[in-house]
Amino acid sequence: MSEAQKATDRQRAGFSAVNGLDRFFRVSERRSTFGREIRGGFATFFTMAYILVLNPLVLGSAKDKFGEQLDPVQLTTATALVAAVMTVVMGVGGNLPLALAAGLGLNAVVAFQVAPLMSWDDAMGLIVLEGLLICVLVVTGLREAVMHAIPQPLKQAISVGIGLFIAFIGFVDAGFVSRVPDAANTTVPVQLGGTGTLTGWPMLVFCLGVLLTVALLARKVRGAILIGIVTMTLVAIVVDAVADVRTWGLTTPEWPDRLVATPDFGLIGEFSPFGAFGQVSVVTVVLLVFTLILSDFFDTMGTVVGVSAEAGLLDERGEVPGLGRVLLIDGAAAVAGGASSASSATSYIESAAGVGEGARTGFANLVTGGLFALALFLTPLLTVVPLQAAAPALVAVGFLMMTQVKHIEWDRYEIAVPAFLTIAVMPFTYSITNGIGAGFIAHVVIKTVLGRAREVHWLLWGASALFLVYFAIDPIEQLLGAE
Repeated sequence: MSEAQKATDRQRAGFSAVNGLDRFFRVSERRSTFGREIRGGFATFFTMAYILVLNPLVLGSAKDKFGEQLDPVQLTTATALVAAVMTVVMGVGGNLPLALAAGLGLNAVVAFQVAPLMSWDDAMGLIVLEGLLICVLVVTGLREAVMHAIPQPLKQAISVGIGLFIAFIGFVDAGFVSRVPDAANTTVPVQLGGTGTLTGWPMLVFCLGVLLTVALLARKVRGAILIGIVTMTLVAIVVDAVADVRTWGLTTPEWPDRLVATPDFGLIGEFSPFGAFGQVSVVTVVLLVFTLILSDFFDTMGTVVGVSAEAGLLDERGEVPGLGRVLLIDGAAAVAGGASSASSATSYIESAAGVGEGARTGFANLVTGGLFALALFLTPLLTVVPLQAAAPALVAVGFLMMTQVKHIEWDRYEIAVPAFLTIAVMPFTYSITNGIGAGFIAHVVIKTVLGRAREVHWLLWGASALFLVYFAIDPIEQLLGAE
C-alpha cells in the first residue's frame, strides 16, 4: 500500500495526521478511530461487568475444607482490581481489544472442586502454580506452536462455535432460555423463559433490546451495541421504578443510594503456592492443576482466535499478531488472579462486543480497564446495568461471529465433521474447551481413517491425547485412587 493510500485511509478513519498514541496502538493502520475504540471499550465493559457480581457470588458461596468462606466485599475488590490491571496490560503489551477478568467456569472449579479439599489460601496457590506453568509453556513456545498447528478450517469453526456459544450465554443470562427444573423426568433439558413461556418486565426489556440492537446494526448505526445497552438500561430503570418487578436476577436496575464504595484489599496476597501438597495427595494436585491448565489453555486459545478473526486481525496464514505476548499476558493474568484470591483470570469472549462496536486495538482496553478501576470505588453505580440490558449485545455479537461459517468447505467431510463438532459442542456443553477438544479428536480420527495420518501435525496428536485424558478424567482418577 502506498503512503498516499495510507494517508487516505487515515483521513477516512478520522485523522488528518498520525500522533504518537495512534502510532503506538496502530489505530489508523487497523482502520479504526479513537471514537470506535472508546465505544468498544465501553461495550466490552458493560457486557462483562456482571463478573463483579457473579465472581463474588460463586466464590463467596463456597466453603473450604475448614468451613471458611471468602468475604464478598473483598472478592468484589479483588475481581475489579485484577480485571483493571490485566486488561490494561493486555492493551499495552498485546495491542488487542481483549479484556481479562476472573474466568467463569474456572471459578466454579476452584469453589466446588478445589477449595473443599484444602484451605482457600492453598486453593488460590494452585491457581498461581497453574498460571506459572502456562507462562512456562508460552516461554518455551509450545502454547503458540499448538495454535499455529491448528488447520485454518478448525480456527474458523472455533470462531463460529464461539458465536453460537456467546449468543447462548446471552439468552441464558437474560432468562430467555432456562434449565427445565425437573429435567430428570423430561427429554427436554432447556425451555423458553422460566416456565416455558416469556413472562415479566425483565424479559420484555431483553426482547426489546435484541430488536433495537439488531435494527441499529442493520441500519449500520455507529455505536449500535453500546446504544442498545445504554438505552435498555435506562428503560429498565424506569420499568423497575413504575412496575412491580419480582426480580431482575443478579443486578437490579435502580439508582443506588450511594455512588462511592471504599475498596477492601484484604484478600490481596492471601495464597499459599505449595500448601495443597500438605492437604491432598500429589496425584490429586497434579490432576487438579492439569484440569485448570487445559481449560485455561484452550479457552484462551479459542477466545483469542475468535475475537481476532472477528476484528479482521488474523494474517494471511490465519495467525494472531503478537501472539506470544498475548499468551504470556494471559498466563500472567492467571497468576494475578490466584495471588489476589479472585480465581484464575483469563481472556473474555465478551470482548467480541467491543469488536462489534469497532474496537480493533489495545486502546479499547484502556477504556475497559479504566472502568474496572473506577468500579473499585463506584461499584454501586457501574453495576446498575441488568443482564437483560447487556445480554442483547451478546446475541448480536453471536450473529456477527456466525457469519464466518461461510468460509468452511461443508462438502469436504474431513473438514466439515470436525468443524461441525467444534461448533455444536461449544454451546451444547457450555464450554469452549469441550468444543475444541471434540474438533481436535475428530480431526485426528478422520485423517487417520482416510490414511492421511501424516498430515496431522504432531502437536495436534499430543493435544488430542490430552483431550482424551481430559474427557476421561473421572475414570482416570478412580483408577489411580486419587483422593
